[in-house]
Amino acid sequence: MRVARSRRAENTGFACVHCSAAVPANTDGHYRNHCPWCLWSLHVDDLPGDRASECRAPMEPIGLVEKSGKGWQVVHRCTACGHRQPNRLVRDGDAPDDLDLVLSLPWL
Repeated sequence: MRVARSRRAENTGFACVHCSAAVPANTDGHYRNHCPWCLWSLHVDDLPGDRASECRAPMEPIGLVEKSGKGWQVVHRCTACGHRQPNRLVRDGDAPDDLDLVLSLPWL
């Protein structure tokens, strides 16, 4: 049985699995799931927001897509199982994503 958790309760800071930076909670009203400085993430979801994945491996940023209603998204690929997941960019708040790094990613 899964315990229901609010997104607000999950919007907390974390240590980046790739660069070890202290990543602050997002302050722009959206949930942060990747490091703003290296763009790496962690495979924690089977479906966006469910936190049900047992994989827990690092996810590498591999490219960009544009999705209607969500704008540009970074596509992450799990380094263990290959799962791919697009994630919304963080453009505002206390720690926005590194725009130079974002723009260095290829369009997919």
